[in-house]
Amino acid sequence: MLKRKLLAIIFMFGLGAAVTSCGNTIEGMGQDTANAIDATQDAGRSIDNAAQ
Repeated sequence: MLKRKLLAIIFMFGLGAAVTSCGNTIEGMGQDTANAIDATQDAGRSIDNAAQ
């Protein structure tokens, strides 16, 4: 009985760690995408300024 409860607690901690790491990955991808968009917009402004 104690062994089963202990395994359940360990499993829940492992599951929580997995979900947390997925959330961090998704957030990181969103930040990377935002940075890429900002860089693209900045490059467009630089080209526009060079053309004037």
